[in-house]
Amino acid sequence: MAIARFKDVCLDAVDASRLGAFWARVLDFQWHAQDNGDGWLSGASPQHTIWLNQVPEAITVKNRVHLDIYTTSLASLEELGARIVASFPKWTVMTDPEGTQFCAFVRDELPADRLHGLVIDSADPEAIATWWANVYDAPLEVHPEGWATVEKIPGMPILTMDFNPVPEPKTVKNRIHWDVSVTDLQPLIDAGATLLRAADDEIAWHILADPEGNEFCAFVD
Repeated sequence: MAIARFKDVCLDAVDASRLGAFWARVLDFQWHAQDNGDGWLSGASPQHTIWLNQVPEAITVKNRVHLDIYTTSLASLEELGARIVASFPKWTVMTDPEGTQFCAFVRDELPADRLHGLVIDSADPEAIATWWANVYDAPLEVHPEGWATVEKIPGMPILTMDFNPVPEPKTVKNRIHWDVSVTDLQPLIDAGATLLRAADDEIAWHILADPEGNEFCAFVD
């Protein structure tokens, strides 16, 4: 039984309006600015929501969480402000206008959802993917190459959560994170999540970290 449900994705941004406009064009979403500088992108369903949170600090290290997206042209992404970092046979590593990395998969025709995957750098991909598969009660596939995939997550418009092995440890707060909805917070903590900040007078959600330290937010229904 699932102990949490996928809710949405959140990106940190120095200039949320600028980055929101970029991702709106890339994903064919609608950008909604807020008076406080934050904003959100809306798509076909409530789960097709990406929040952009304005932060003072610029990106200083490679982001440990990134998005995989579909496009018909790398040149069109460059025209919007993206930059190519490295090319591989099946995908191209790029950065958005603030330097956050993402991977672009070129297709002749775009699928309905241009956002394909949520990818997390991991010390132990199988262990952390197994943890999230249990949280979502979703299928898990461990690949011989050392990475692991959680797929068919109920309510999640992104096809997969992929966990890749990396040698370097996590050193700063993830610049991209995801939110979940729960009916009770305690089962997440009992499963191994760490409560970093409880809901209070300033925030209506709980900030937690998974067993590898990846921050996520839980909203109690």
